[in-house]
Amino acid sequence: MEIVRAFAGQKSRVGFLDFDVEHGAALAAELNAAGAQVRFEPCDLRNIDALRRAVDALAAVHGPARVLVNNAARDDRHRWEDVTPEFFDERIATNLRHMFFAIQAVAPGMVASGGGSIINLGSDSWWRAGGGFPAYTTAKAAVHGLTRGMARDLGPHRIRVNTLVPGWTMTERQKRLWVTPDKLAAQIAAQCLPDPIEPVYVARMALFLASDDAAMCTANNYMVEAGSI
Repeated sequence: MEIVRAFAGQKSRVGFLDFDVEHGAALAAELNAAGAQVRFEPCDLRNIDALRRAVDALAAVHGPARVLVNNAARDDRHRWEDVTPEFFDERIATNLRHMFFAIQAVAPGMVASGGGSIINLGSDSWWRAGGGFPAYTTAKAAVHGLTRGMARDLGPHRIRVNTLVPGWTMTERQKRLWVTPDKLAAQIAAQCLPDPIEPVYVARMALFLASDDAAMCTANNYMVEAGSI
């Protein structure tokens, strides 16, 4: 939500997808009431046909996308002993597969428009050899391969592709499910900087990577992890 707010605050025409219909619609209504141009399309990104239809619907309202932020993911904890093929496939669909197909859906419009910026959200978890969610870390490590390969393929069209790597970010979901005083203290001790990572800092990096100031930035990792890696 913070990324949507950040782009809306820059007076961008913003479209976003989410399967949380209640909160997605409420965010769009709030921002539009404040004068933003925000369009919400309900979508389960595991359904690629639905993803394609939603991207087309956003383009019909706002025109072809010039910026794509691939942010959807779930870091539910799970034991490696319990992973089934079906669970693994679902985690890949949730955390990785939609990124490629979102790129595939928006790239032709970016090519026709003369360029664009694609920002894939990675994770510091696998860099730090984090355990407890192997299907998630596998998917997030693969994001970097997707970024670098697509940066090469799309670069001739002046489309930049980068990975934004957050550290443990204090979203409402993280605070509700996993943040405890002891775990937060351990995280702070692992960082060079002594403050928790708030979502706004991740959003600000997305704004930079989307901007003309990042015109020569592609195929790379941009860390917002307070020096924890």
